[in-house]
Amino acid sequence: MPASASASSTAPAAGSTIHLPRTSESEQLLRIRHSMSHVMAMAVQKLFPRAQVTIGPSTESGFYYDFDSPEPFTEADLKAIRKEMIRIINRRLPLERIEVSRAEAEARIKAQNEPYKLEILAGITEPITLYTLGEEWWDLCAGPHVAHTGELNPQAFALESVAGAYWRGDEKKAQLQRIYGTAWETAEQLAEYQRRKQEALRRDHRRLGVDLDLFSIEDEAGAGLVFWHPRGARMRLLIEDFWRQAHFAAGYELLYTPHVADISLWQTSGHLDFYSESMFGPMQVDERQFQLKPMNCPFHVLTYASRLRSYRELPIRWAELGTVYRYERPGVMHGLMRVRGFTQDDAHVFCLPDQITAEILRILDLTEEILSAFDFRSYEINLSTRPEKSIGDDAVWELATAGLVEALERKGWAYSIDAGGGAFYGPKIDLKIEDAIGRMWQCSTIQLDFNLPERFQLEYVAADGSRQRPIMIHRAIFGSLERFFGIMTENYAGDFPFWLAPEQVRLLPVTDEVRPFAEQVLGQLGAAGIRASVDHSGDRLGKLIRTGEQMKIPVLAVIGAREAETAAVSLRSRRDGDLGTRPVASLLEAAQRANRDRAAALELAGPVEVGV
Repeated sequence: MPASASASSTAPAAGSTIHLPRTSESEQLLRIRHSMSHVMAMAVQKLFPRAQVTIGPSTESGFYYDFDSPEPFTEADLKAIRKEMIRIINRRLPLERIEVSRAEAEARIKAQNEPYKLEILAGITEPITLYTLGEEWWDLCAGPHVAHTGELNPQAFALESVAGAYWRGDEKKAQLQRIYGTAWETAEQLAEYQRRKQEALRRDHRRLGVDLDLFSIEDEAGAGLVFWHPRGARMRLLIEDFWRQAHFAAGYELLYTPHVADISLWQTSGHLDFYSESMFGPMQVDERQFQLKPMNCPFHVLTYASRLRSYRELPIRWAELGTVYRYERPGVMHGLMRVRGFTQDDAHVFCLPDQITAEILRILDLTEEILSAFDFRSYEINLSTRPEKSIGDDAVWELATAGLVEALERKGWAYSIDAGGGAFYGPKIDLKIEDAIGRMWQCSTIQLDFNLPERFQLEYVAADGSRQRPIMIHRAIFGSLERFFGIMTENYAGDFPFWLAPEQVRLLPVTDEVRPFAEQVLGQLGAAGIRASVDHSGDRLGKLIRTGEQMKIPVLAVIGAREAETAAVSLRSRRDGDLGTRPVASLLEAAQRANRDRAAALELAGPVEVGV
């Protein structure tokens, strides 16, 4: 299925016809949100005169402003701020752009005693512009804004929350208070946005991870480190096995590489120069310093360099589920989405220049195959080209970029171009996936690299006997297993398809007398590769069913005296409801078929069996 490069992160959710554009898609929405942030700041400073403003940008779904205020903002304060904002809106105050000299800007700021604005001003190049809100309030700003506050809909905005934020994102600097808001063109859009936000809360993978007993993050071990519980580990194994088989079929070989290396490796790769802030500190071993790996790439490079290669061997395709470790600040970690230890589904292709297009196309095909298996079929694709500061020969850059473009066009996928947005070492393709409620998630990346082959002096023997540098392609499809697992959990709302569910069938014996038969069926299911259990709680049938439904078990199999006598089970499906009484053999056959086909639900053929 062709991907869409224009899929919105706020595309209509199921049952909705209201489109919610992102700020980047709508100039008017950008003006509304930018203006609303100024209205909010004016309201805050009117109600809290000692509050100092810092920055207040628009975002993809709203706006925020950071304040340095001696009083902590409360929920009651947000209500008061909103009321004051409505009063400002109803006054239809003009927003006017004024260009000033640096000296005049400094004088204005000092008169207001706004030290943060002075620091902001120091980083602004001329022309210096500010926007006034009536004659009462102004801020340094490049715009754009609406003409006057009367263009803002007082029924189409909300103040959402207060959070802590460090000035300039530096935890060593002042801690500020950030007020988040959202603004839309109509009240209907606001209502739809809030509905989808509630739906996102219902799907939050952190809550579902606890409710479904999939994983946890234990404070005693340290923040950002994931503990996979048996049910989550079972799912992870299913994902990994599928990933491995797909890679074998696509012509890849697997690697396993160490978790640490001598610090000199990271000096050669350049990570110590460019990435040290995201690396854990070194450890001393036998008078040598070793470093936890933040990336797998240098290990794959060393494997390539372990012997001289011939052009006849290329392309070489190596993949690894490699665990890496990166230092993340405490304030940015978030469930499985941002952690300090995670497993990348890394792969590297070493190829000849004239093999680039074919290899990129193979990667795109494999990416589609793997993501589609998890019901991600709508993508937003971005091609980033050479930045001003870069390394590598012009001809190689042109060849590489043309290869990416040709592969995307041959694939038939729409894409947008981020001119100059590539890394200094090569152009790249980024792919975002759209989930069930219209959110876009950065997922797959395909990156050409002219840097590491040069740093490590990689070579192959060309057809004419000369030594040449191979082209290196970095590639991840999931990005990381942890983050993908979180995205997938929210996409399915924890209601996983049959083939992926950690527990596929739960047997519910209604009396002690039928437990031996339930255990017999459990053995048959296990022997057939079906993940099943018996509920031994002894609860009444209604509670047995409710418990199974709360755990989102795809199939519940009730066993009473009649079922035990006829070697049958009474089946209930989460997706299709009551499936009737069926022979155990029918359940086994359908479950094996669903696993083989990676089906969403059990499909039973033939009429319902009622027993004898």
